[in-house]
Amino acid sequence: MSSEEKAVEIFKEEFNCAQAVLAAFSDKYGMDEKEAKKITCGFGAGCARQSLACGAVNGAYMVIGLKHGRTEKDDLKARDLTYQKTNEFTEKFKSFHGSVNCTDLLECNLGTEEGQKKFQEKELVKKKCLYYVRDACRILEGMEF
Repeated sequence: MSSEEKAVEIFKEEFNCAQAVLAAFSDKYGMDEKEAKKITCGFGAGCARQSLACGAVNGAYMVIGLKHGRTEKDDLKARDLTYQKTNEFTEKFKSFHGSVNCTDLLECNLGTEEGQKKFQEKELVKKKCLYYVRDACRILEGMEF
């Protein structure tokens, strides 16, 4: 099963977008799937329904950090590579969807009752979020994660 397929499966189990993306890649980088889901729980719905950065994007950034992230004080090359890969991912995601911001992507603010109502009524979790999860994984896989 590809990381993309695994993420979609996890997302369909009603885990959030960030949880689905990181959990789908977690075992590849030595992280327990359960821990990945716990760490990313607050990042769904644009960071706890604040409609900030898309959770699928945040999950992808964490995957990039797992592979390339800086762990030693003097390892500035790891930091720079992580930033470069994060920026590369961001540009690719934007080329598909125009933004990495949850409000822009969903055309509603999940931090409001009105936005949450629109999200539910328009079934955006199925019509949009599922594709953001899928595309985040496709981009990562294309970047050899």
